[in-house]
Amino acid sequence: MSSPATLFDKIWDSHVVIAEEEDHPAVLYIDLHLIHEVTTPQAFTELNARGLRVRRPGQTLATMDHSTPTVPLDQSGGWSDIDPAAGKQLQALAVNCAEHGIELLGPGSENGGIVHVIGPELGRTLPGSTIVCGDSHTSTHGAFGALAFGIGTTEVGHVLATQSLLQRRPKTMRVVVDGPVQLGVTAKDLVLSIIATVGVDGGTGHVIEYQGSAVRALSMEGRMTLCNMSIEAGARAGMVAPDATTVEYLRGRPGLPTGAEFERLALEWLTLGSDEGANFDTELHIEATALAPMITWGTNPGMAMAIDGQLPALEAGNRTAFEYMALEPGASVEGLPIDVVFLGSCTNGRIEDLRSAAQVIRGKTVSDGVRMLVVPGSHDVKREAEVEGLDEVFRRAGAEW
Repeated sequence: MSSPATLFDKIWDSHVVIAEEEDHPAVLYIDLHLIHEVTTPQAFTELNARGLRVRRPGQTLATMDHSTPTVPLDQSGGWSDIDPAAGKQLQALAVNCAEHGIELLGPGSENGGIVHVIGPELGRTLPGSTIVCGDSHTSTHGAFGALAFGIGTTEVGHVLATQSLLQRRPKTMRVVVDGPVQLGVTAKDLVLSIIATVGVDGGTGHVIEYQGSAVRALSMEGRMTLCNMSIEAGARAGMVAPDATTVEYLRGRPGLPTGAEFERLALEWLTLGSDEGANFDTELHIEATALAPMITWGTNPGMAMAIDGQLPALEAGNRTAFEYMALEPGASVEGLPIDVVFLGSCTNGRIEDLRSAAQVIRGKTVSDGVRMLVVPGSHDVKREAEVEGLDEVFRRAGAEW
C-alpha cells in the first residue's frame, strides 16, 4: 500500500514527466497556461526566433489585464488614450495569439477580465490540474484544489514551446484554521492574520494547504482570496482541497460537461484531499474565534494588526515603516484619515466582494477629498453587479464605477 499523500503530492506526482534528480529538476506537465500582455512579448520573440510553435495552443488562454485602462472602449473598439508602452504590449499579445492560434479575450470580449478572475469563471480552473501564469498571484487557482503558481518570462517561453516546466519539488505546509469567526472577519482577515504570524518569508519554499472548519466555511471567492495572498507569506502556492462548495461553483460553467459526465468528474475531484496521516514539512494551527478584522499599517503585508488594536512599539525593524507611513508607535489606527479607496484587483474584485462593499456603503456618502474607485474583476462580474444595481449604490455614494 502506498503511503498517505498530501493534496500537493497527488497532483505533483501525477504530472511528473521526468523525475527530479540531484543534478536536474523534474519536468512537470502543465494542464493550463494563462498568459497576458506583460510577461509574454519576450517569450514569443524567443519562440519566433527559433522557429518554434506553441505546442498546445488549446491549453493556453490569453487575456489583456495588466496594462489596460479602466475607462470604456472608444468607437474603434480600443482605447484612444493609452500609454504608448502599454499599447505596444497589448498589440504584441494580439499579434502573437493570432499567429499561434491562441484564444485571446481582448478588448470588447464579453468574457475578458483579470486573469485570475476569469479562469474560474470560465470553468478553465479545474481541481487536480497544474496551472501556471507569468504572474505571482496565480496561486489564486489553488482554491479549487489545483497546483497553481507564477513563473518568469523565460519559463513562459518554455511552457509555450513544450507544455512542461522544469521544477524542483517544494516543501509543504499545513495551515489549519478552526472555529467560528467573529462578525466582520473575512477571508482577507484570515490570511492577514496568518501572514502576521509567520511573516512575509514564513512560507518560502513551501506550498501551503489550508484546512480546518473556518476554511471550509468560506465561499469559493473567499478561498480564492486566501490562496491568492499565500504569495505575501513567501509561499510558492496555496491550496484548498475540493469539496461540495467547489463542485457547486463549477457546475454549469462554460466548457465543462453536464449531466453524468460532470458527476463523474465531481467524484474524482472529491478524492483529491490530503490523506489522513499525510506528512507536512511545517504545520500551523490558528483559532479563528480569536481573530478580528485586520489592517496593514506598514510597508509589507506582515505588518498587520487588528483594526481596534494599537500600533507596535518602535523597533529597529519597523523604523522605516513608521517614517514612511507617518504614524506614531503605540497609537490607535481608528480615526486615521483615508485618502483613496480602491475596490477591485485579482484578490477582491469578484461579485461577492462588491456585494459586501455595497452593503456597507449603501445610503452613505464618500467624504470630501476622498477618491473611491470600484473596478469589477471581469466583464461578467460587471454585468452581474449592474443587474443587481450595485453600480448605482456606488455611484450614489460618490464612487467611480
